[in-house]
Amino acid sequence: MNKYYIIPLFFGLFCLDAMAQRLPRRVKLPDELKEISGMTRLPNGDLWMHNDSKNPPLIFRYDVMQRKVLETRRLPVPNRDWEDLASDTKGNLYIGDFGNNANRRQNLRIYIYNPQTSALDSILFRYPDQKLFPPANPDWNFNCEAMVYHNDSLHLFSKNVFIGNFYTKHYVLPAKPGNYVAELRDSLCLKNRVVTGAAISRDGKTLALTAYIIGKKLGFLPYTKASVFYFSDFKGTRFLKGKMIRRRLPKFLIARQYESVTEWDKNRWIVANEGRKPQFQSIWRANR
Repeated sequence: MNKYYIIPLFFGLFCLDAMAQRLPRRVKLPDELKEISGMTRLPNGDLWMHNDSKNPPLIFRYDVMQRKVLETRRLPVPNRDWEDLASDTKGNLYIGDFGNNANRRQNLRIYIYNPQTSALDSILFRYPDQKLFPPANPDWNFNCEAMVYHNDSLHLFSKNVFIGNFYTKHYVLPAKPGNYVAELRDSLCLKNRVVTGAAISRDGKTLALTAYIIGKKLGFLPYTKASVFYFSDFKGTRFLKGKMIRRRLPKFLIARQYESVTEWDKNRWIVANEGRKPQFQSIWRANR
């Protein structure tokens, strides 16, 4: 072959391969993931997901490129209100059964499950600053929908109610079976937004929080926005003290209910929204 054709040929093959692996902007999820609330990508590339309360205790391994569920597993534990999914470098999944909309639960739990060995255990915990179940309104800030694993610990971020002060509180727990009182490490006001999902980059240098706002313009026009907040340049695990960048998420008449986020690769993240007519449950590419 003429040497002058070799370089264009290899370049063309490279481009075709890159296009084949290109992450889609949007992937519609199947009906069995209509209420997706947790999502995490393992070091081996496996993407696991689950639905929230009023759904069976199932976890799903999903392939974004093939756009299909590869595997479904039923765990022998209840889904009282599964709200987020995290993973560690050993391939363990941490399933946050800590949804607490009424702020009255006293059985908050995180399941530890290994898809390779099927080993299952759990963490019981409570918040150090909750004394009443429920507390006086509007001090309802003991719901949680966001969790990450980092440095042998689990980091939880609370979801305030819309009549509260809109602070998200950062709690920390050991990432091992036991019964603990969580450590309250930090808090941050996100300007009328409530936090619904969290993820941390594989290098531990970026934290992502999904959040949304519901309000009214001129006192009567519905107004909603959903965003990803990226935190970087923090010291240790003081994530909320880092540099913050906000990125708007795709909108459809009203803000989609984005409840999960995970890193895809070094520069790209993916987020997922629940299905609420006329919106469909989907995964979206979210560039930082």
